[in-house]
Order: sequence, then structure tokens, then C-alpha cells
Amino acid sequence: MESYKVLNRQFFESGVYSIIPIRFEDRINIMNWRNEQIHHLRQDKPLTIENQNIYFNTIISNLFDQEQPDQILFSFLENDNLVGYGGLVHINWIDKNAEISLVLKSDFELNEFSFFWSTFLNLIEQVAFEDLFLNKVFTYAFDIRPHLYPVLEQNNYKNEAILKEHCYYDETFIDVYIHQKRNPFSLEKLNQTHQKLLFNWVNDYNVRENSLKTEPVLWEDHLKWFKNKLSDTKSKTFIFEKENIQIGQIRIDKIEDRWLIDYSIDKNQRGKGYGLLISNALVRRFNNFKFKAVVKHGNIPSKKVFEKLGFSKKNNLKGNLITYLFN
Repeated sequence: MESYKVLNRQFFESGVYSIIPIRFEDRINIMNWRNEQIHHLRQDKPLTIENQNIYFNTIISNLFDQEQPDQILFSFLENDNLVGYGGLVHINWIDKNAEISLVLKSDFELNEFSFFWSTFLNLIEQVAFEDLFLNKVFTYAFDIRPHLYPVLEQNNYKNEAILKEHCYYDETFIDVYIHQKRNPFSLEKLNQTHQKLLFNWVNDYNVRENSLKTEPVLWEDHLKWFKNKLSDTKSKTFIFEKENIQIGQIRIDKIEDRWLIDYSIDKNQRGKGYGLLISNALVRRFNNFKFKAVVKHGNIPSKKVFEKLGFSKKNNLKGNLITYLFN
């Protein structure tokens, strides 16, 4: 199976349904389904085996090794059976948004449309929001598929715009509907309202136990530290939130040529994989930075986080510590 360099994960699943990097073996089924459904696709003529082979051997094959591909396509499977294909297209890496594309097996387009679209949206949002940490995804649909809009709205997509008479179709101009959904996760810059929150988090028992300095932090010391961090140009602190629920904090401090990472998760939010999400969100946001993390040997969750993100492990002169480097 091919893999995308840009992704931390290649396999996303929900029960018996999954998406994996698009397979060469699926190209003929995909060609047939696109030709059968050409009426609602941005495709001006039927595909042929010849041009489908050329497309997979040139355009598709080049996507896997790109740092910032303009599209990331997947085979959509029920167990190991192909039921559709789609992904993120027209990816805007600067503004952190992308269009969702999905073509289902033609039989499902008629009979099981709502279920398969909802299942695919759940999977592709894992890619867009959790792995790539995009700000927003959207759909672009000719106004000839009214059955699509309720499915999108049931999955919390909002009708952002209607482009009136935007496309020429069947000898007339038709509207285009754009639905969008924002990432439920966000990194909020540190501000004065976070002062007490960070004090409580930093003095949590597990946080102190896994810190390089284990003694409790005094309120007076915290106030001085907090004031300095707000103005320090070589330090950046963010509060990680999901739909306005504060999950944890992550800070990076510039030391020589690298940014040292420190993060913690609220005690009520642990065990949900948020350590990986918060660290990935930060690395994605500052993708041109060089990072460093120093972790205690006994801090298994943090070790797993940095190893999953592709940090390289370095021996540390102090026996109870591990250093991880990235870029």
C-alpha cells in the first residue's frame, strides 16, 4: 500500500468502514463510477482506460511523496470491498482549508446515499481535523442533488453560500451550494484570562510527577512566570480547546536553534488521545520550526506521542531522560 508523506496515519476506520491511500487496483471501478455519474461531477467527457492509467501513473503517483499535495485521495472500503473513493481536494495549505470530494459506487448513490456519505464524512474529518489540523472543510455541489444537503446538515455542515447561476449545465445556468464545517479543535493564544487555569494545571499531581522539576509551583512565582510569558517573544503558549472546552496547554520556548515543547492535559480529559492531538496541532501550525522534547523514561504516554509524530529519539546523558528531535 502506498502512503502519504504528509500524513501521520494512513488508515482511518469506523467499525467495518475505512479509508486508505487510493489504490491503483481501484482505478477501473473509479473510472466506471465517474462515467456513470458524470452528470453531477466536474468532468466534461467520459474517461477512458488509457487516460485513467496515465492519471494514476503520473498525477496520483506523485501525490504520495509531496510535502503539501493539492489533493489527498483515498479508497473507501467496507471491510476490504471498495464502496467509493474520495478525499480532500483543492487543499489550501496557507489558509488551512480543503474541499471534500466523494464518488460512491453507483448503486449506493441511489439506495444508501445518506449512510455512506455520513460514514465517509466521519472518516475524512479525522484526516482533515485531527491529522492535518485544517481550519475548515467544505463541499461544492451543483444544485441537482438536493438529497445531499440534508445529509450535510445532519453532520453539522452549514450552508455557507449559494453561488447563483454559477455553472452551465444541460443548456442552462444552475446554482452551486457550498457547505462548510470548522475544526472543533483549536489552539487559542495565551491571555490574561488563563492565569488561574494554568496555575491549577501546573500543580496537578501527575503534571508535577512528570515534570523535570517536581516541586509544587507557588502562586507568587506563577504570577511572575505568567507575566513574563505573555511578553516573551521567544515563548509561545496555547490553550487547546474542543468546542470551547479547555482540554490542555502547550508551550514552546526558543532555546538556541530549537523550540522546546512542554504540554499537559486536564485531568478530566486524559486517556482520550489529546496528547497526540495537541502536539500534532502545534507542529502542523509551526511546520518550519525545529522542535525538541525532553521526556522522563517513565512518562510512557508522552514517549508514544513524540514517536508517533516522527520525532527522532536521542540518547541523553542523564539516565532518566529521553530527548526527542523533530526537523
